Amino acid sequence: MATTPQLFEEPFDADEYIERLAWRTPGGGSKGGAEAFDPKRLLEEFENHIEELKQLDEKIQRRVEKLEHQCHREAKEFAHKVQDLQRSNQIKEAADIIQKLHLIAQELPFDRFADVKAKIASKYHDLERQLVQEFTAAQRRGEIGRMREVAAVLLHFKGYAHCVDVYIKQCQEGAYMRSDVFEDTALLCQRVNKQVGEVFQSPETVMAKLIQNIFENKLQAHVKEKLDETRRSDIEQYLKNLYDLYTRTTALAAKLTEFNLGSDKHTFLSKLIKNIFSTYLESYIEMEKDYLRTRSAMILQRYYDSKNHQKRPLGGGSIQELKERIRQRTNLPLGPSIDTHGETFLSQEVVVNLLQETRHAFERCNRLSDPSDLPKNAFSIFLLLVEHLCVDHIDYALEIGLSAIPSADAKNANLYFLDVVQQANTIFHLFDKQFNDHLMPLISSSPKLTECLHKKKEVIEQMEVKLDTGIDRTLNCMVGQMKHILATEQKKTDFRPEDENNVMIQCTACHFTRPVCVYVSRQVERVRKSMDGKNVDTVLTELGVRFHHLIHEHLQQYSYSSMGGMLAICDVAEYRKSAKDFRVPLVLQLFDTLHALCNLLVVAPDNLKQVCFGEQLTNLDRNLLHAFVQLRVDYRQARLGRHFS
Repeated sequence: MATTPQLFEEPFDADEYIERLAWRTPGGGSKGGAEAFDPKRLLEEFENHIEELKQLDEKIQRRVEKLEHQCHREAKEFAHKVQDLQRSNQIKEAADIIQKLHLIAQELPFDRFADVKAKIASKYHDLERQLVQEFTAAQRRGEIGRMREVAAVLLHFKGYAHCVDVYIKQCQEGAYMRSDVFEDTALLCQRVNKQVGEVFQSPETVMAKLIQNIFENKLQAHVKEKLDETRRSDIEQYLKNLYDLYTRTTALAAKLTEFNLGSDKHTFLSKLIKNIFSTYLESYIEMEKDYLRTRSAMILQRYYDSKNHQKRPLGGGSIQELKERIRQRTNLPLGPSIDTHGETFLSQEVVVNLLQETRHAFERCNRLSDPSDLPKNAFSIFLLLVEHLCVDHIDYALEIGLSAIPSADAKNANLYFLDVVQQANTIFHLFDKQFNDHLMPLISSSPKLTECLHKKKEVIEQMEVKLDTGIDRTLNCMVGQMKHILATEQKKTDFRPEDENNVMIQCTACHFTRPVCVYVSRQVERVRKSMDGKNVDTVLTELGVRFHHLIHEHLQQYSYSSMGGMLAICDVAEYRKSAKDFRVPLVLQLFDTLHALCNLLVVAPDNLKQVCFGEQLTNLDRNLLHAFVQLRVDYRQARLGRHFS
């Protein structure tokens, strides 16, 4: 049978055990049985079983020794724990006693009990020091329970604050191993926040003190290092660093509000941030303006240098400049215009760079300005944008453009001012977008809003005056060019052919009117490309009216035979086709009326009165109608004046 420890459990009978072993062995029963008694076989079985018992005994012995060793070890550990608890209680007892003695000693007169008071104080400080040392050792071992016990004892001692200071110092050891001090701080506070609740009775006070320590030491040193190294050497990088550091510090403070730091944690954290950045924020806006002023001037100068252009001083008050101002606003021939070779001196790249620098300034201003100073600071940045973008770049280009517009009687003039208008409009749309997107949110709820809107309106009106002046003088140049074409191509006798019966009706229309019509169509297209919105119709209306006036005056320079009148009607029909390109009802109406007036040059004398009172001419001034009739060759001969009596 199998030998197991269970066979020897109490009650155990050795004779019965042997009998059962013999009985189970074949040929081993004492009373015989199916097999005859075999003493050798029984002996062999006994010897084998004895060997199994020896092995079982060794196995059990080893187990007993192991259990005894474990028992001794646990007993020793238990004894140590008991000793620790006893020692811990003796500390508590001693602390309680010395604390009470210390309080009592405060009331004893010094002259009689000086020695006693000194001994009590010495013992008080010794015990206090031992408790702090014990707390420090427990913290390094990670024994939260022991830390809690010692902290509870120290709570009534003056050294409790020192215990907290030690804890704060030690918990920061090894916490800043990476380059990101803000991320390290957030992780440290999350870890410590879980622990202080288990150790200290007022965890919110400890957390607040930890955060204050980090801000006043670690973060302040980090900020000072980053900013001081660039403050004088690289103002652009300094402003970027200041913005980044302040943004990350405020973001960290927002994360820390999830911890219990007392009743007014927002004010507490704001004060810590202010203590770090106050000296930098006080001078921020002046540094921002200095940088923006210098950077903008550099961007502009770099552009003009690339054009090999020396900026002309404007508004200096010299006689030449006075003449230029008069010439710009009138058509008086006060000297030749300057030649810019078609250069507008406007650059979208420059504008984008200026707006980008200003956008960064607005973003920094919004983050770094005190709320009470934000509208004022934003307005000062806006004024710099106006100065450099609107005055130094756009307005300067308009002044140069005005100076480059030729006189109205110039031939083959380059009317590039429309290109200036086109680019100026595009640029101003970008300026207006930044005004709405980045400035308005900073000033919308302050009195500065009115001042900003007024300044913007003032800038717009100043530029519109120059644009209007330039467009007006450009239109005069266009009309002058048309006048020159007409004067060159058409002769006094074109409308009084010698052979009335041998004239091709469309002669002048093909030869004389086409250059004018081609020129007009080209200018209409340029206006459409240069303007936007309602300005297109406004300018085209003005150009169309002047075009009509030119043709009207041009036709009144000639006298017309009957066939010449037919030629004039054909010419006006061609001009009327060009008028359709304007897509302005008033212009087309004017040429319709002019076409009707030309009928007065060919109608039979008896029908003049009927035509004058026709639908298209009935509302016109009688003197105008008479003036057209007077252009007929037969006016004096046939005494047509009586038809207007």
